[in-house]
Amino acid sequence: MASPIATAALDAPAYEPGEQMLLTITYSDADTKPLTITLVVADAQGNSSAPVKVTAIIDPLTVTVSDDSGRTWNRVSDNGAVAVYRAVA
Repeated sequence: MASPIATAALDAPAYEPGEQMLLTITYSDADTKPLTITLVVADAQGNSSAPVKVTAIIDPLTVTVSDDSGRTWNRVSDNGAVAVYRAVA
């Protein structure tokens, strides 16, 4: 199994106390497995519905952010590939 990979960048190289910090994380996992389920419903007369598709991810990734000062990082957004977190300097 491949290990997940991640890169991270802050929005500035230095901050004043009380200033907002934004951390952008890009992440992926080569062996995450997407699953697509297709279903059709039919009645006794042979009438059937249009196909319906449902998707899921097997082995989803979880992002955890911490720093050595005990600062709280709050998630702003996360689309499954890019996450943005905010904290106060």
